[in-house]
Amino acid sequence: MGKKGDLSDFERGMIVGARRAGLSISETADLLGFSRTTISRVYREWSEREKTSSERQFCGRKCLVDARGQRRMARLVRADRRATVTQITTRYNQGGQKSISERTVRGTLRQMGYSSRRPHRVPLLSAKNRKLRLQFAQAHRNWTIEDWKNVAWSDESRFLLRHSDGRVRIWRLQHESMDPSCLVSTVQAGGGGVMVWGIFSWHSLGSLLPIEHRCNATAYLSIVADHVHPFMTTMYPTSDGYFQQDNAPCHKAGIISDWFLEHDNEFTVLKWPPQSPDLNPIEHLWDVVEREIRIMDVQPTNLRQLCDAIMSIWTKLPEECFQHLVESMPPRIEAVLKAKGGPTRY
Repeated sequence: MGKKGDLSDFERGMIVGARRAGLSISETADLLGFSRTTISRVYREWSEREKTSSERQFCGRKCLVDARGQRRMARLVRADRRATVTQITTRYNQGGQKSISERTVRGTLRQMGYSSRRPHRVPLLSAKNRKLRLQFAQAHRNWTIEDWKNVAWSDESRFLLRHSDGRVRIWRLQHESMDPSCLVSTVQAGGGGVMVWGIFSWHSLGSLLPIEHRCNATAYLSIVADHVHPFMTTMYPTSDGYFQQDNAPCHKAGIISDWFLEHDNEFTVLKWPPQSPDLNPIEHLWDVVEREIRIMDVQPTNLRQLCDAIMSIWTKLPEECFQHLVESMPPRIEAVLKAKGGPTRY
């Protein structure tokens, strides 16, 4: 049987050893599983030149971009992450002794570990908000998972009836551009959507409420009084709980602040940094709900069905799902510290 690829030094040594031990070419081939041609060639190379290793690494065309060229190419990439292969090739060839093609640049970048990807979308953070995020992370860097178990997380989210499929690609002929099978339908504003408010902690999922109208301070006060208060007093009867909310205008209204002051002996409102969805684990629960909706066999066709689907999925979320998110808080804090208050991948 023929062997794919080149032989290792050890395999060559076995062939030479077997032949020197008196085995014939056929006997050596049967013993080691190589072809008779391979046995003959390897032993002949050893007999004539005492060759014991492959020289394949010295074969082929010499690489046009050496280590120095790779460092230069890396600097070009870091200077402009959005540069196309054409632009990188043009800039690399400016002032260089050797001109290389776009194909060479593309292959070199791939060899260096670079790949073209869509950038992550993150909030545009001001210097002030970066500082506040960093201060929050520094103040809570020593919190353990047991500390984070005392936090109840809340947020609002909007689910669209029609979601975007992103950059969908299809196969079609030139004249089929308007064929119905080659079209993707769009609906203005996603066909409408459902706004919900939810709360959870490591111990339990809380309420999930549909918000039919714009959530102003009056509506939010009803949510706080009717749902936040009983959840906090039930989960944390010893008044050691923290309630988390973001910095939406209705959350910071005067009547909301006054209500929290009246109940500050029952739980504490966690001082939350602005523009920090990456720190709030409930954001991942929204993603879970969204994915579950999109894999349903029968997709919702109206807002009532969409609302029912959201509610049903929420009640079926397993404990492991939301408890794991709370346990991810220490690494989230470390990520913000490492980014010096900047956005993270969480």
